[in-house]
Amino acid sequence: MQTTAGQDERIAKMTFASVYPYYIAKVEKKDRTKEELHQVIEWLTGYNGKKLQELIEKKVTFEQFFKNAKLNEHANLITGVICGYRVEEITIPLTQQVRYLDKLVDELAKGKKMDKILRTV
Repeated sequence: MQTTAGQDERIAKMTFASVYPYYIAKVEKKDRTKEELHQVIEWLTGYNGKKLQELIEKKVTFEQFFKNAKLNEHANLITGVICGYRVEEITIPLTQQVRYLDKLVDELAKGKKMDKILRTV
């Protein structure tokens, strides 16, 4: 399933701060913690809690958020379907990175063990 240019543009312009509360709510609803969420985000992007808070306060877009992120070298091991799209088949790098994050948050909320989520090899 291919994403459309409109979807990709909408994702790029969406602010991380607007989605972050939903990530927290999703994981906490399933008895996971904000700290675990931050661990997952840091694994994917390299952003620690302090930097993450700064980006939230600045209301950076996902485009800006991932532009300066140091994507984990094992991010390509994130596979599966999220929002109807197979993440490993998404061809637009930014859209794929956002879906990587969505997939990790989803796995955390589903109770997957942290070492599996973080693709420890």
